[in-house]
Amino acid sequence: MWQEETKAIRVIMKINVEGKRGRGRPKKRLFHPNNVLKVRTLADSLGCFGLITDCNRYIANYFPDISLSEDFLNLSNSEIIDIINKDELQASEEQVFEATIRWVKQDELRQESFPQLLAAVRLPLLSPHYLADRVATEELIRSSHECRDLLDEAKDYHLMPERRLLLQSFRTRPRCVSYICGHIYAVGGLTKSGDSLSTVEVFNPLTGRWEVAEAMSILRSRVGVSVLNNKLYAFGGYNGVERLSSVEVFDPATKSWNIVSPMHRKRSALGAAALNDRIYVCGGFDGVSSLNIVECYQPNLDRWTIITPMQKHRSAGGVVAFDGYIYILGGHDGLSIFDSVERYDTYTGQWSSVTPMLVKRCRLGVATLNGKLYACGGYDGSTFLQTVEEYDPQTDKWKFVASMNVTRSRVALVANAGKLWAIGGYDGFLNLPTVEVYDPKADYWMFSASMCAHEGGVGVGVIPIEDPEAP
Repeated sequence: MWQEETKAIRVIMKINVEGKRGRGRPKKRLFHPNNVLKVRTLADSLGCFGLITDCNRYIANYFPDISLSEDFLNLSNSEIIDIINKDELQASEEQVFEATIRWVKQDELRQESFPQLLAAVRLPLLSPHYLADRVATEELIRSSHECRDLLDEAKDYHLMPERRLLLQSFRTRPRCVSYICGHIYAVGGLTKSGDSLSTVEVFNPLTGRWEVAEAMSILRSRVGVSVLNNKLYAFGGYNGVERLSSVEVFDPATKSWNIVSPMHRKRSALGAAALNDRIYVCGGFDGVSSLNIVECYQPNLDRWTIITPMQKHRSAGGVVAFDGYIYILGGHDGLSIFDSVERYDTYTGQWSSVTPMLVKRCRLGVATLNGKLYACGGYDGSTFLQTVEEYDPQTDKWKFVASMNVTRSRVALVANAGKLWAIGGYDGFLNLPTVEVYDPKADYWMFSASMCAHEGGVGVGVIPIEDPEAP
């Protein structure tokens, strides 16, 4: 034990020395899942508040690895509750649950405090299958009335979605990792003359620059894009001649695109979103009509399944995973543009209507950030829009936030580094290479670096940046 504390002291001393030498921020390089908890304890005892902040951020970033360490298993009850209560944990709720179980089973005396600890785990965010197959069969839970009550609360949250507003608590609030950064990929899209592109470019928020990346094998505009397991998928689109059913995936590790199984239906102006281990492709235009057909892709099986259709036929709608559902916002059916919103419950396999937006929009951008859902830009049938609205599931209400600086139809919206990024679009006259960034704390949009190889109409996805100092 003394040797480990000595190592931690040496880490602190090295941090202080390197900091005085003006080497920037060396702290993370010196952290490790096996020392960061000791460093934090010593930093606390020495009053090194800046170092405590850096330790906490590292713990939030690498919680799954830290939870496997001996130091984690030796934390006190109050210390582990403090960690798993944090909104900033970059971990799935399954990983939080399993870490909690490991800690409790380390010492039989800890079982008495297990209900208090389990109350800090956000059980409603677990999938119904995991709740039934893993949580409900855990003996620690089966033998405790308080724990079974928490499990019942989570089950009710899934079984009675119409009552979710009455069941809101911090346990139903998604964790918000606002400072996690990723590379933003802009895929396909249009030239100034309206031709489809296979071009891909990537924005690195650490350098603030766009660079051309590996192109797709097929021209695609009005393409659906989603990211799952750090891989970027491009679905369908329009190649300048016909609508496409083909799908390809980009692996940043090999920097290559590969064709996978095609969708059942050809479609452009579609939306795609990943939830759990699947990607859902919704609506679009097949060259004749707007679609209500939804397909589900399982990458591990390279297999497509047609699931329950949407209530409306929707082309150019916005699709996003939010609050455990697949949402589709706005769009049009060829005759009418919608303000309506519907969502798909993967547990019941049904679509249901939810509170409509304040403005009808097609060709809009949608994204989620800090537990809120955002819809920006688009076209309402007569006007190209620059307004932005925010949906709060706690109140079940939409409200306007600051408008973008530029009107943007066919805009792509993603969350990255704690902000929203509105990329490209069409202002009624020109396809746009420009990018705007929204700070939700300041309620303000500002311009960022423009794309270097696109003029709007792109699909976008964010692949997390590989941290060279990661464990």
